[in-house]
Amino acid sequence: MDSATVISTSGVAQLARRGDIGILTIDSPPVNALSQKVCAGLYEGLNALLADAGVRAIVLTCAGRTFFAGADISEFNKPLDGPDLYAVLGVMEGAQKPIIAALFGTALGGGLEVALAAHYRVASQNAMVGLPEVQLGLLPGAGGTQRLPRLVGAAAALEMIGFGKPVGAGRALALGVVDEICAEGAQLAAALAFARRAIDGKWPLRRVQDDDSKLLADRGNTALFAEFRKKNARAFAGFKAPENIVKAIEAAVALPFAEGMKREAALFGELVTSDESEAQRYVFFAERAVSKIPGLAPQAAPRKLAGIGVVGAGTMGGGIAMACLDAGYVVTLVEQTQEALARGLGGIRRNYQAAVDKGRLSAAQLEEKLARLTPVLEMEALRDADLIIEAVFERMEVKTALFAKLDAIAKPSAVLASNTSFLDLNEIAAATRHPERVVGLHFFSPANVMKLLEIVRGAQTGDDIIATAMAFGRKLGKIAVLAGVCHGFIANRAMHPRTAAAEALILEGPLPWDVDRALMAYGFPMGVFSMMDLVGLDVIGWDAATSKSETVQERLCEAGRWGQKRGGGYYDYDEKRVATPSPVAARIIHDVAAARGMKPRGFTDEQIIARLLYPVVNESAKLLEEGIALRASDIDIALIYGYGWPVYRGGPMMWADQVGLAKVVAGLEAQNITPCAPLREAAATGRKLHTL
Repeated sequence: MDSATVISTSGVAQLARRGDIGILTIDSPPVNALSQKVCAGLYEGLNALLADAGVRAIVLTCAGRTFFAGADISEFNKPLDGPDLYAVLGVMEGAQKPIIAALFGTALGGGLEVALAAHYRVASQNAMVGLPEVQLGLLPGAGGTQRLPRLVGAAAALEMIGFGKPVGAGRALALGVVDEICAEGAQLAAALAFARRAIDGKWPLRRVQDDDSKLLADRGNTALFAEFRKKNARAFAGFKAPENIVKAIEAAVALPFAEGMKREAALFGELVTSDESEAQRYVFFAERAVSKIPGLAPQAAPRKLAGIGVVGAGTMGGGIAMACLDAGYVVTLVEQTQEALARGLGGIRRNYQAAVDKGRLSAAQLEEKLARLTPVLEMEALRDADLIIEAVFERMEVKTALFAKLDAIAKPSAVLASNTSFLDLNEIAAATRHPERVVGLHFFSPANVMKLLEIVRGAQTGDDIIATAMAFGRKLGKIAVLAGVCHGFIANRAMHPRTAAAEALILEGPLPWDVDRALMAYGFPMGVFSMMDLVGLDVIGWDAATSKSETVQERLCEAGRWGQKRGGGYYDYDEKRVATPSPVAARIIHDVAAARGMKPRGFTDEQIIARLLYPVVNESAKLLEEGIALRASDIDIALIYGYGWPVYRGGPMMWADQVGLAKVVAGLEAQNITPCAPLREAAATGRKLHTL
């Protein structure tokens, strides 16, 4: 410890001295989260050093790979046993000796709030600091909304806290969050040197709470906050935390520190008990649980992947190739004709060029990515690939013929993957001599953008192949969810009832734009009918040869209204594809309803949501009952990242619990839908569906 003398070690805290400088080091792996035991260690350690007459300054740091990375949210709502974070910060604020925080790794949330209560902050050059509580539906509740604005000003605080994105050490220095940057790994030595200067120079104790100088210009500047709200209204819609954060920072500007702290506490209290925060905290843990696959053989290590083969250069194949290139892989892209290959390559280049034009990618990076892409017409070029992913036409005979060919070409250690959205993976695997190496990798379109990747485990898929697929998904930056074999797997199957319910509902009174409005008010980024128009009504289960003018979709397609690409579907579209309610579609809906003897009636948005989403809850519970999904939380994550289910609702299982399972069961029965056993049992016993 740089010739420091250890005084004592107790629990997670170690006290040491280097001359007249005390050093408090917290060691609580893996990330020094601010649990109750860590707060106790901080409280006791700080008080011990403050009481030591031979200590004239204190350096606060952590062992391991990071400074305090945030609060331990697993302890939320647990009874308090010992001093809490507020008690720790009170000791720091009242200290009569300079405290220097030595930051490295990440100083996030409560970790940064601890640092802000110190008199000075030194950070290693690769450190990241931030207050990301908004992502959990919360605001920084230990003075972050009051101290940070005093260091960086209200405008910068709104950006940092409102979006919760960490900033690097250089930016933190420029903003005034930290006082000095040092080389990576040198934070303790730099903080000790800083403390020496503070002692020798008899620097005054600089308490953040006492300095309002960066807030004075914004007192009475209501336009600053109004403009921030207006600018981000769409991004913040449905979330409760951003507005409370704005209110808290308004309080920092307008009120004395003590009053601002009371306002922060009240606003935090509103959030911590809200459905939105409960859902967002649940999603935080669910995301981390999704990668845990119980029952895999201990020896099932992921295979090493370097070269990836992609068969099919269409929209999906091109997107998969881009996702692999973005992750650093070498990719071989196969098509049947030169024309199709050229078209696919052109699409990939255009997509990358669009990123260059927006400043998200440099021209050199574009060329570097494309240099790792080899376009070919010969399937034999995949002979050395470690993983081959097919993205060909969604017909079983096409898939099985291809896999039989790949099985003969690929090296024995290669993984064979299908991107099928609905087809039986076991039947596809049966076309090979080695079904144990076949897995489903179901990407969502656009594959290079969408976060969800369903890993489909066939009846004979090997454990090592599952481990490989999960690791591959992580390398791509995807949220990889394990699914069993069934029609549509998890996300598509769970959401199919929503589409069926919507198509039935428009014959009872609500028109497509009424249904879509209710869904978007609920929090979905797009309505059912807008999505169908975007995809194309002609490719969603319509066949011109068998069309009988019996459904709304059939009549729309027969009239050439295939969606956006034809200027009309359920909506009318102008030359910029801006949608407006369609009188033609309304008339067709009326005619079909009349032919069936149905009379329209009014529905509230709440009734529309119940009709469309209660069946999704039921189908999701069936996926658990059948073992298609490992956990209820996996289903919620799949629908959040695959279909844009709003995070602040938590997915269908969490949302159903918040609505009340008895209400959901009654609503399903009113729709003549039989609730499945897990849903009925959870409602009867009071068990939470999202915990199954």
